[in-house]
Amino acid sequence: MSKRSILILKALIHLCLLAPFVYLVEFFRNGCLALKADPVNYITHFTGDWALYILLASLAVTPLRRLSPKIAFLIRFRRLVGLYSFFYASLHLATYIFLFSGYDLSTALISLKAGHPAEFVTQWKLVWPGIWDDLLKRRFIQVGFFSWLILLALACTSPSFMLRAMGGKNWQRLHRLVYIATIAACIHFWWLVKTGVRTPWKVSAVLAILFAARLIYTAMKKKRQSASIEQSA
Repeated sequence: MSKRSILILKALIHLCLLAPFVYLVEFFRNGCLALKADPVNYITHFTGDWALYILLASLAVTPLRRLSPKIAFLIRFRRLVGLYSFFYASLHLATYIFLFSGYDLSTALISLKAGHPAEFVTQWKLVWPGIWDDLLKRRFIQVGFFSWLILLALACTSPSFMLRAMGGKNWQRLHRLVYIATIAACIHFWWLVKTGVRTPWKVSAVLAILFAARLIYTAMKKKRQSASIEQSA
């Protein structure tokens, strides 16, 4: 595929992955968000859902490109898709910190305009005890934060210079943790919803399929390697 085609595809992927964020901003701007029974809860679920959808999409890139050499170019977009997952996961976390926890963001912004940026720290000190208490008591927050920390590590080490600095094998070992992050995100989803709600089964099923595809590919690869060794013996 030509460099021009790759650039066009990247631009389209950016537009597609930014679309949910643009939609949310417009939903807030036109006042429709305020009409929801619980606007903060809506934002929380919206950002969390898209973080998980895009994370699963990033995992799907590798098995898809293995289907045919003609679509091997898809691997070029895996990092980009993964970074967008981290973006929405960070919005999900920020929603909890700045909207759900009681952090007075409007006061902090007004103080910033007035030349008092320290108010951001003051507000953080006010809500931190409650956040820490939630982190200690609520399992779904613990596992969700664990998933986000893994995505943070992957995002920080995604640039090419980090790959060179870490070495290929170490970089690969770290980035395989994306599967752990996805499992943790699915568990976070299951523990977040009310008892009896089965909504997370769809993302869990997709994850199971992706795991199965990886296991099948690994088994087939080992079988080919064994056959090759037997033929050369």
